[in-house]
Amino acid sequence: MAILDRMTERATRRLAQGTSRRSLLTALGGILVGATGLPLLPVARASGGAGSGYPGVLPQSTGDPQDPGDPASCDYWRYCGIDGFLCSCCGGSASACPPGTEMSPITWIGSCRNPADNRNYIISYNDCCGLTSCGRCMCNRNESDLPMYRPSANNDTNWCLNTKSSVYTCSTAVIIGYAMDEEKK
Repeated sequence: MAILDRMTERATRRLAQGTSRRSLLTALGGILVGATGLPLLPVARASGGAGSGYPGVLPQSTGDPQDPGDPASCDYWRYCGIDGFLCSCCGGSASACPPGTEMSPITWIGSCRNPADNRNYIISYNDCCGLTSCGRCMCNRNESDLPMYRPSANNDTNWCLNTKSSVYTCSTAVIIGYAMDEEKK
């Protein structure tokens, strides 16, 4: 143990003789200033949206084979008539608002085909209101959008009406039933 003490003492004395307090403070200050700039450096984000189509958003799954697809992707089958930010990227899900927001009772509707069973479903597109705009996963698909003279099927309206706040946050896609199949003639 005495050998270790002597080696440590010699190393400490050499360091003290070769450096001053001022140079030590300069080096320490440089390290602290450099460390504050570390978050500004570019970083490769490995999870940057692989599969979802949006940077920084991981792919999701409903876990139900009858509801296939990624709710965090604009290509998800329920989003055929959506226009807005996807709630599944903003802390909610395809059918639920993020915490702190309120689902608007006034909606627009559309009809989308589920690739799992090849049936059409009636989808209610509800806006979630109350917080600032989410700003993530913008999706604008107009497959069942109709002009403004049919407002119940138009996706270009802010539907945050009859809520505590009229500030739009994001949009959901809630299945409300089956669409009637066209009769074959």
